[in-house]
Amino acid sequence: MSRFKVGLVQMSCSSDVKQNMNKAIKGVRDAASKGANIVCLQELFTSLYFCDVEDYENFKLAESIPGASTDVLSALAKELGVVIIASLFEKRTQGIYHNTTAVLDADGTYLGKYRKMHIPDDPAYYEKFYFTPGDLGYKIFQTKFAKIGVLICWDQWYPEAARLTALMGAEVLFYPTAIGWATAQDQATNDEQFNAWQTIQRSHAVANGVHVVSVNRVGLEQNGAMKFWGGSFVSNPFGRLLSQSSHDQEEVMVVEIDTQKTDSYRTHWPFMRDRRIDSYGDIVKRFID
Repeated sequence: MSRFKVGLVQMSCSSDVKQNMNKAIKGVRDAASKGANIVCLQELFTSLYFCDVEDYENFKLAESIPGASTDVLSALAKELGVVIIASLFEKRTQGIYHNTTAVLDADGTYLGKYRKMHIPDDPAYYEKFYFTPGDLGYKIFQTKFAKIGVLICWDQWYPEAARLTALMGAEVLFYPTAIGWATAQDQATNDEQFNAWQTIQRSHAVANGVHVVSVNRVGLEQNGAMKFWGGSFVSNPFGRLLSQSSHDQEEVMVVEIDTQKTDSYRTHWPFMRDRRIDSYGDIVKRFID
């Protein structure tokens, strides 16, 4: 089927894991009641964004995938007949942890997981302390409604990740996200950062001729030092915004998309046709001296 609806659950989080899970479940139910077929949750939705500090206690938040959370969400997906995209903190084994997204099909089947490939290390985003870079490669998942690609947050800034996932056949790119503004900075900087974040993702839609769905969190965290900027959105295959959430409200947004439009955009704007794959060998180098 080419026409279906995507649901984006944009929410704030607390230190109460159970409360966050219940809020996410409520969001999925709300999206399903509005006709959503595929529902995407934000990055690391079961907790506060804990990577603001390097604290060994935070490793206790990690879990097996599949595991307890995917069991709950699998049952929910089957009950509602929706696909659920769930970003979780994965404990792979003792001492190895990943930032991972699981995909549950509409019949409750666990389709697999994608492990975040690009791991940032910035003030208040100390992810390299917690996460081993993904080793599963880029992934697509054949769901009941579409063949989807899933990338995670910092992956958003890398055209190579979007391109490779699209080349594997992804009809829609989903980006669970946790990104915000330092509350001490000025509005001009805020605007510049948000516009860059959205523009790079819309460019992935244009370059690859696919819809892009980005789901971010909201709310003040880190003792008020960080305001997660929300702004979850859906872009069509030519970068046009189909819908965008607010910067400060919890929202469940449902948007209809038509993946058949990919063929039209790729035919009329044949970027895929005109790729000079014979000239891209140096892309695998760190820098060209």
